[in-house]
Amino acid sequence: MKRLVPLLCLLTLTACSGKPPAPESTPAAASTSRVATPWDSMEKDKQRAADVQKASEEQAKKQQQQLEATQQ
Repeated sequence: MKRLVPLLCLLTLTACSGKPPAPESTPAAASTSRVATPWDSMEKDKQRAADVQKASEEQAKKQQQQLEATQQ
């Protein structure tokens, strides 16, 4: 009970201060900021692997074209 009294006093003073309450974050602002999840790093790794795979395939295609050009 002794711990509850200071809390109630603080809440009462805050309610009577006459200041408007702090504005809540808007839904648009909430949708732009994401909360990090444990899977975010895995998704980044997955995207990085896909990018490396794409670059590797493009390089292989260029090498194949160069090889075909020199054989002709």
